Amino acid sequence: MADLARKPQALGARPALLLIDMINAFTDPKSPLGSESDAVVAACADLQTAFRSRDLPVCFTTVVYSSESQAAVFRQRLPALNALSEGSAAVEVDARLSPRASEPVFAKHYASAFFETGLQQWLKGQAVDSLVVVGLTTSGCIRASVVDGLQHNYVVWVAEEAVGDRNAEAHEANLHDMHAKYAEVVSVNDVRDAIGIVS
Repeated sequence: MADLARKPQALGARPALLLIDMINAFTDPKSPLGSESDAVVAACADLQTAFRSRDLPVCFTTVVYSSESQAAVFRQRLPALNALSEGSAAVEVDARLSPRASEPVFAKHYASAFFETGLQQWLKGQAVDSLVVVGLTTSGCIRASVVDGLQHNYVVWVAEEAVGDRNAEAHEANLHDMHAKYAEVVSVNDVRDAIGIVS
């Protein structure tokens, strides 16, 4: 069955860059949660620099647990998540993408960047009208955050080179799904062009 007809959507006048879970636990291939993601880190860094140069909002998420009761069912299903303990190096943003003091890191317990975090309030305070979502992983936290971004009435773009997944087939399938229904899946250069960065 063919995908539904869809109309392309442009970024607004004030997009934010949302870097999902670019933390050591996910970017280190030696971590049980990690994968080889150097190319994704580099693409994220490219967009981070571009957004900063245009003085556009940049923010991050991490996954962190400080008690056994937090996301207990999720962690029971995926025991590797127990490595994401508060205060550990695992939950810190990869040093190649270090946040500035003005760039918040929202701690979450589940997949979506919006669920029980302060992200939506911060975006409203920054007068954000659209999102560019990047990070890890495509089939999990990226997809959940993209769907919730749409459900919060943002135009959402996903920069294809700046997202990754441990499972290549899941990565491709979810990029297809997101582009068909929830977001524009575009290139890093498309994002740079949209915010006025000359390549």
